[in-house]
Amino acid sequence: MATLLVMIARRSIAVVASVLALFVGGIVLASCGGDDSAAVDTTQSATSSTQTVTATQTMTAETTTTETAPPPPPGPTEIRIVVVNAAPKGGIVREKVAKGDRVVLVVTSDVTDHIHLHGYDIMRDVVPGKPARLQFRATIPGRFEVELEDRRVPIADITVTP
Repeated sequence: MATLLVMIARRSIAVVASVLALFVGGIVLASCGGDDSAAVDTTQSATSSTQTVTATQTMTAETTTTETAPPPPPGPTEIRIVVVNAAPKGGIVREKVAKGDRVVLVVTSDVTDHIHLHGYDIMRDVVPGKPARLQFRATIPGRFEVELEDRRVPIADITVTP
């Protein structure tokens, strides 16, 4: 039994010594001259009388990259409409926006009425001196009328493209 323990101890010492030799040898090889930017792949083998130990050491150059934050999403598309004498100044405002865009209609009027965006069914009151703001996300493609609801006067035509 004692002989068996001595043999196991000797094998263990031999294995540890081989691994340590490979480790130190790898450090020595790695510290030799050369281009640090290239990858180095060194493989060494050591053999004892009872077991083979193989160690592989790989060194690679590190690359640092800087990520930039994506630009902030664009602000909403603002469409201004001015109503004078219960009619859109300069005629019906015609605008195109892309599906998914955020849109704000800003209506200034010299008459009191309701501003109605058809298709999206959004309505806001407008009074002289206080602009109405209709905010929406253009999720429905098509052509939509904006009108002075009580007077049934079209003031804008908004096209949402797919």
